[in-house]
Order: sequence, then C-alpha cells, then structure tokens
Amino acid sequence: MERWQPGTEIAGSSDSTDPSAGVFCSFARTCPARPNTPRKMKIAYIDCGSGISGDMTLAALVDAGVDPAELNAAIESLGLPGCRLVVSQTRKNGFRATQVKVHYEPEHTHRHLPDILKLVDGGRLTDRQKALAHRIVTRLAEAEAKVHGTTPGKVHFHEVGAADSIADIVGAAVGWDRLGAERIVASAVPTGCGKLTIAHGEFNVPAPATAELLKGIPLAESSIRGELTTPTGAAILRTLVDSFGPMPAMKIEQVGYGAGERDWKERPNLLRLFFGESVGADVEPEVWVVETNLDDTSGELIGYCTMRLWEAGALDVYTTAIQMKKGRPGVTLSVLCRVGDIEAVEAILFGETTTLGVRRWPVSRHVLARRPHQVKTRWGPVEGKVGWLADGSARFAPEFESCRRIAHAHGVALQQVYEAARTNFDPQEVRNRPGTTSDSGKHH
Repeated sequence: MERWQPGTEIAGSSDSTDPSAGVFCSFARTCPARPNTPRKMKIAYIDCGSGISGDMTLAALVDAGVDPAELNAAIESLGLPGCRLVVSQTRKNGFRATQVKVHYEPEHTHRHLPDILKLVDGGRLTDRQKALAHRIVTRLAEAEAKVHGTTPGKVHFHEVGAADSIADIVGAAVGWDRLGAERIVASAVPTGCGKLTIAHGEFNVPAPATAELLKGIPLAESSIRGELTTPTGAAILRTLVDSFGPMPAMKIEQVGYGAGERDWKERPNLLRLFFGESVGADVEPEVWVVETNLDDTSGELIGYCTMRLWEAGALDVYTTAIQMKKGRPGVTLSVLCRVGDIEAVEAILFGETTTLGVRRWPVSRHVLARRPHQVKTRWGPVEGKVGWLADGSARFAPEFESCRRIAHAHGVALQQVYEAARTNFDPQEVRNRPGTTSDSGKHH
C-alpha cells in the first residue's frame, strides 16, 4: 500500500481492487513444526486508551498512511447528498493528531438495515470492502435488535442510520482493507461513565447496543464522565479484532493518532494505531474450528446455513459426508473462524440447523505470503490473490465472484474465464513478496 502522508493535499480518487480473503491451508496445533522460518506478518495494534468511535478510527487510519482520497471516493459513491470526509490536524492535551469529520447535508429520514446494505452494494467498493462493511453494520443491527426485542431487519436505526455513521462504517471498511493488516490486536476497552442522551432518552454509559457489542471483550476501568466507546466503534472492534491484550511482539512501521471530537482533562482523547511487522516465531493468529454432526437437517437448510456463516465472517466453511449411529448417513458441518466470531458462528449453527451441540477447539494455521492482484483478460480485469511458495515462485488464484460476473456479463463459460485469468497472469509483475524493501505495496 502506498502510504499517504498527513498534510498531503486530497485530490482525485483511486480505485482499489481486493477480493475476499481466503485461507490457503490450515493445520491443527498438533502438526509437526515446520523446518523453514515462519514468514513475517503485518500486524495492527489498536490502543483504545480513550475508547473508540467511528471518526477516531478513520482519523487513526489516515494518520497511519491510508489515503483519504480513497476513502472519500468510496463514500461519495454511496450517493449520500454532499457526504464527504474533511481531514485536518489538531492537538489533544499537547499531542498532535489527525481529525476526520463527516460533512453531509441534513436528512429527515431514518434507515433500516436493508436500506444501508443497499447503499453499500451500490457503492464503488471492492467485494471484500463491501463484505466488511456488511459485517460491521449487521453486527450493529443484531445488537440493536437484541436490546429492543426485535429482528435485525426491522431495527429502526436512528444515530447509526444517519449519513455520518454510514460514512464511518464504509470508510472504516475501506481503510482497514487498504491498510493490509493480517492480524489485528486491541487493548482492553474503556467505556467511560455517567449518562448520555440517545434517541430513546437518557441512559447510563455504555449505551445498550455498545454493551451488547462488547460482550466477551475485556473492558478497562475509566472514571471519565462521558461516552468513550460508541456503538460504531464497538462494532468495528467486534468485527475486526482477532484478539485483545497487550501489544504483540512487532517492529513498528507507522503510528497513527486519531483524535476524538471531545476534550478530556484526564487524558488526551486519542486512538492510537500501531502498524508494523511481526517479530519472533509465533506470528500466526489463533483461529478456532467449530463443527457439528447432522443427520436430520435437509440439504437446503445446510446450504442456507453455510451462506450465513460466510456472511458472518467465517474463514472457511465446509461439509464432510459421514456415517452416524444406526447406519444413518450424515454431514459434518465445519467452520474455521476467529476467536471473536465464535459466538456468532455458534448462534447461526444452533439457529439454522437441528443440532443440539457443537464442538470447538483452537488451531494454528500456516498461510502463504499473499496479496490482492488483478489480471487483465479480453473480457475485463479479473480479481484474485497471488501467493508465494517457499521457493519464491508466485501463483495466481482467481476470485470466483469476479469470474462469475464476467462470465455472466459476456455470455462465456465460467471455466474459460478461469483459464484466461491463469494464462494471462505474469509472475514478473509480482516478483517481490509483500514486505520486501523493493515491493511498492501497490495492488494494481
């Protein structure tokens, strides 16, 4: 990723293409150690000492080098009247920081979840960015639905449905995608204390949806009277973070300071974002396998359940044919997910299948060094990922949705598109692995 430097003029826009992330292979923790040195991994650490909100997240991403022109291009493509980001420099208790404010024309409408998802789908975002934005806003909807006793699709968004909150969510999805962190860790999260006024009246901090989103996440004590962590900030953490705790062993490359809107006497209202490279052997994030055996669930229900698991952010979903007691044929439904997604994955398995129990255990995985790439064909560009083998050679994996769209639009066989993408791939265009000094970091 080419890094934008704070103070650079925002002009024009930049298209980015990055398909959905894929897992090349995974191995159980009990597998033998690999003889070769583990690859370095790009890591981001979120220091939430003063909480987290959507605008603080955007500001920290921009201060760490994400180009605000790319964020504005994505947000402006949503069609929200006059909606754009304005980036400036500020000081918080003597510390320099970047501040991002969303400017937009006043609206007199409240949106439901389908309305927001439709806006995202109509925007000029990559499939991966759209999927990430979907997950963040859906997490918000699920939390609101829980506290109001309704369903996510019927939630009547107030603050979250406004243009500035939508811009925060879409900007965060695009920004984190462009940052390129392979592992995200965050500190314990303070919520603040006292009271706040929301659309439903006065309420104690944290807001009900924020509390729901922070379930299972370590909280930090804070005596600051005010809302430090907003529902949007909590949803971003819930969706993106692999683990919570102290800063992992890493070589820092960038430190981004994102300023909040309010000022606190007790501490600077800043969100710090550390971005760099892993140090040491233990570089792979811990993931979990969650699975269940089914012998009385129809294929249609399993297919729908699989779709929902992918939408919830599963890293991999697959089925295995098995034989269960009394000779009955059955299916093992297996899910690979991050630790923060276990609760959502289990809720889908219990809600969409007939299972009465699931199994789960942690695993470590080894993935190829990889990055998004685009290959030109006579029908148009095909998105995918390029991965590097141990001997330094590169191979290209076309992304299904990109190939499907081209095949449908031009009336050609899907297999032809796949073959053309692989044939036209030029390894010389990606001769440098991610993280090498000669690697520009560009995705194009």
